[in-house]
Amino acid sequence: MGFLRKAFNKPSLLVPAVSIVLGLICGAIAMLAGGYDPLLAYMSLVKKVFGSAYNIGETIRAITPLLFTGAAIAFAFRTGLFNIGAEGQFIMGMTGATIVGVTLQLPWFIHLPLAVMAGGLFGGLWAAIAGYLKANRGVNEVISSIMLNWIALFLSNFIVAKFLVLKGEQKSRPIHESASAKIKFLSEAMDHARVHWGIVIAIIVIVVFYFLLWRSKRGYELRAVGHNPNAALYAGINVKKTIVKSMFISGIFAGLGGAFETLGVFGNQLVSAGMPGYGFDGIAVALIGGNTPVGVLLGAMLLGGLNYGAAGMSFGADVPTEVVRIVIGSIIFFVASHGLVIFFLKPLLKRRADKREGGGTV
Repeated sequence: MGFLRKAFNKPSLLVPAVSIVLGLICGAIAMLAGGYDPLLAYMSLVKKVFGSAYNIGETIRAITPLLFTGAAIAFAFRTGLFNIGAEGQFIMGMTGATIVGVTLQLPWFIHLPLAVMAGGLFGGLWAAIAGYLKANRGVNEVISSIMLNWIALFLSNFIVAKFLVLKGEQKSRPIHESASAKIKFLSEAMDHARVHWGIVIAIIVIVVFYFLLWRSKRGYELRAVGHNPNAALYAGINVKKTIVKSMFISGIFAGLGGAFETLGVFGNQLVSAGMPGYGFDGIAVALIGGNTPVGVLLGAMLLGGLNYGAAGMSFGADVPTEVVRIVIGSIIFFVASHGLVIFFLKPLLKRRADKREGGGTV
């Protein structure tokens, strides 16, 4: 409960809240400079997100992968590691799920869980490579995980094109129906929006993130190594093993996101020219959320809503969708510039404190 109190105390809530407001203001200024109506644009964005059952379902679909990658990056950061390779782990998760979903024919109650586990395992093992290089060779995980992103993309393309390709197409054969993660009854109720079981698993991942790090002995060891590896080693913790374990768990989270993107949204995997971007957006989610489970949940909802609602701004107010990236970038800037936001908040907080003191002396 102490952690939750810290997550919801005034400073921890005020900084991201003010950052969001400042980000929206920056977006409005950019729109005004371009001759657009910011009020109409933001109203169009909200209408796009909440305007119909289909749009609500698609917004949930857009939020889901960000929950996985945000949790992956925040988890690693809490253990002293900067896992910038969530993008590659996400791609490997897609590939693992596609291999099992396409090549095997099993009953749904075996096939779907097996495909999901394969995706998580592929992502975890891919992240563990960077963890091993960090622990045993002293290679900075930022550099190795960036390189592994590109290796994952091209390895994934090779596997799909060589072994899983649909003849005459630049994509894999469709997964079997028994491996599909779509929630059919909910999809039909939401005008065939692409909602899937990934949102349920993503919420479970957020809960696991909290209980594993703050309510278990293993989590204490992971955080101890992150805070001070030398002190952790002196206390008898196997630092090298713990670093690999941290990256492996982080990679599992990202890999699960990739698995559900294949199994719940597309039903196949493309031979891609570029990366999907969810891993990099996950960095923004983790930053906005202060690397906390609750913060990741809220950050993913914000970014997922902004990304999906950007099309509404384009159709409703003729605003380029790139303006949303300006808003997101501004929010991240202000969250990262913690001291700058506090500078803006100081007069307000001081005034409130003075009023409280004045009221107490009367």
